[in-house]
Amino acid sequence: MTGTTLHPRASQPATPVDFDVPPHACDCHTHIHGDVDKFPFFPGRVYTPGPASPEEMAELHKALHVERVVIVTPSVYGTDNASTLFGMKARGPTARGVAVIDDNTTEAELDAMHAQGFRGIRINLATGGINDPAVGRARFTAAVERMKTRGWHVQLYTTLPMISAIRDLVLASPVPAVFDHFGGVEASRGLQQPGFDDLIALVRSGKAYVKISGAYRSSARAPDYQDVAPYARALIAANADRVVWGTDWPHPDSNHVEGRGPTDIAPFYPIDDGRLLNQLTAWAPESDVRRKILADNPARLYEF
Repeated sequence: MTGTTLHPRASQPATPVDFDVPPHACDCHTHIHGDVDKFPFFPGRVYTPGPASPEEMAELHKALHVERVVIVTPSVYGTDNASTLFGMKARGPTARGVAVIDDNTTEAELDAMHAQGFRGIRINLATGGINDPAVGRARFTAAVERMKTRGWHVQLYTTLPMISAIRDLVLASPVPAVFDHFGGVEASRGLQQPGFDDLIALVRSGKAYVKISGAYRSSARAPDYQDVAPYARALIAANADRVVWGTDWPHPDSNHVEGRGPTDIAPFYPIDDGRLLNQLTAWAPESDVRRKILADNPARLYEF
């Protein structure tokens, strides 16, 4: 995002929702940043966000008429999922989690996570700038191997070239892949940009889900990011049963900024999530399709 003033506190919706949100609607991509004394950040992080509490998240979802939530462990915690679990416990049975693990995570720990409500693991290649296809293929393969016996999905925050590089692995995977934030499209590059056809093919196949979330990560055209609309429509047309929606609240700025070190507080983007949720009626005009995206698909994927 260019020309945007960032803020130290996470934003709340300024625009009322202008359509009937279906029952059991789910925000499929959020983060919780608890008290840093209780939930310390990973020393190797590339940025440091401000606080984002369960109470603030509850306020957000009350305004959006959204009942359910998926809380994702961000890169700033490494493989420590405690802050995510803190948010899940505060929310209760309407919350699910997506964890970050490594080779030291035991099967017993994964069993405990399942009982707590975790239903997937996340591979974050984008924040750390990992673009080597060999690295992506190895990490996806290892993740699938860990997840295949328990049926969890593998979520990836990455780019279209990486999606192209792992397309065959996703098609052969016994567990679903879930791609964050429109699969990393760059809205200004058009529907023919390399890799978008591979994302479409994976969604159409049913082997992959995509989150139509974080539109501001694909577009600089605030506040409606209307140039992402063709991508949303194309993904929904490919397979409406494999599309989910999310806010990406609290909208952290993980980009490298000249003069800002990894331990300096990175302000949040001032996103109006009410205004962005209202864009869903343009992306999916049919109420039954919006019900799939907001309620039915998340219920299936996250086992609500």
